[in-house]
Amino acid sequence: MSISGIQGLPLEVTVVGCVNLKDKEWISRQDPYVCLECASSKFRTKTCTGKNPIFQEKFVFTLIEGLRELNVMVWNSNTLSADDFIGTGRIQLHKVLSQGYDDTAWPIQDKCGRYSGEVRLILYYSATNQSKTKAKPSAPPCGIPNPTMPGILPYPQTTASPYPTPSPYTAVPAYPPASTTYPPSAYPPPPTYSAYPPSSSTYPPPPAYPPPPAGYPTFAPAGYPPQYPPCAPAGYPPQYPPPAATCYPPGPAAGIYPPPPY
Repeated sequence: MSISGIQGLPLEVTVVGCVNLKDKEWISRQDPYVCLECASSKFRTKTCTGKNPIFQEKFVFTLIEGLRELNVMVWNSNTLSADDFIGTGRIQLHKVLSQGYDDTAWPIQDKCGRYSGEVRLILYYSATNQSKTKAKPSAPPCGIPNPTMPGILPYPQTTASPYPTPSPYTAVPAYPPASTTYPPSAYPPPPTYSAYPPSSSTYPPPPAYPPPPAGYPTFAPAGYPPQYPPCAPAGYPPQYPPPAATCYPPGPAAGIYPPPPY
């Protein structure tokens, strides 16, 4: 990717900290700090203590066309004498200018070229991300004809919805279905029951009674209980005085009540 056209653009540099710094103090602990240089711009961090100090300080540099590296130096702060030089290193800007971001621990060396520790820096170049978002697409969007390719028509675009619009209310059939008669005609009619016992003349068959014997009187007796022997029927008009009764016991005398004593 081309990294030209960086003149006057900002570059953010965050000094995270140092690791395994060479100790310059024999009795007490050292107090290191970091200096950054880019062309005529120079920045310095605060002073920390120890061989693994943490700074977390951010600085902004103005880039210059053709400048591709940054200088970093680490010093030990002294109170009564000059500061002690710990190490220096060069930070390459090619990765941050092409990708927009770089998080690396860079090694530093002393005046003799020996290893003196590492400095961790986070570099951020915002112009790279803006150029990516403003880049034009290589192919035209779907449905827009390409003017450089005549005769090729875009795909027809339909305005119909891909899914049917559901109705907010759906008619649901009544359950069970309404019927004009109850029970429904699908069921058989109820059976009819006849009177019990049946009135048929053939069930049960009438008993056959034997005919009355010959000579048996069919008339009913005149009185009850029957008299024995039977009295002779009285004539008409009745005789007075009545004849002597032949029945036993004798009946009361006709016309006299109470009857005379015997």
